[in-house]
Amino acid sequence: MPDSPPPWPADIFNVLKRYAVHVVGYVPDAGHTDLIKRVHADNGMRPVLLSTEEEGVSLLAGAWLGNKRGVMLMQSSGVGNCINMLSLAKLTRFPFFTIVTMRGEFGEFNPWQVPMGSTTPDALRLMDLQVLRADHPDEVGDVVEAGARFAYEGGTPAAVLLSQRLLGAKSFVK
Repeated sequence: MPDSPPPWPADIFNVLKRYAVHVVGYVPDAGHTDLIKRVHADNGMRPVLLSTEEEGVSLLAGAWLGNKRGVMLMQSSGVGNCINMLSLAKLTRFPFFTIVTMRGEFGEFNPWQVPMGSTTPDALRLMDLQVLRADHPDEVGDVVEAGARFAYEGGTPAAVLLSQRLLGAKSFVK
């Protein structure tokens, strides 16, 4: 019997719909696969495939200027790629919101993922983002809701981190 997708990507999708998120920038990532599929299937959302994460910061700024809400989906390794661009969110205080799947944590097999994974929360905080974290499936919806409220209602750039324990540790061996 094939594994069914976890229920929490639907929780994230439902929060994004409630907050009328229109633009969803993403760099392909296994942890976001189900959510990305939902976005592509929804005519009210515009998925935008990014070639690199820093493009997502500009994408969300442009969406805001066009009176649309956006979110960026990325992996923790991509946070390092967009730190300089996060100064745009810091200085202009547009409603920046990102959902980050974590690597370099629980059961990580790839040592190259550990440095950025272990510093992601601090790097985001240094750029004045409110950082929230979900470690268990039953809390994902509430944590994403809180992040969306910070960004879209409170004007505070926010990041939600989805822990590697929640996602399951990746492995080269199946």
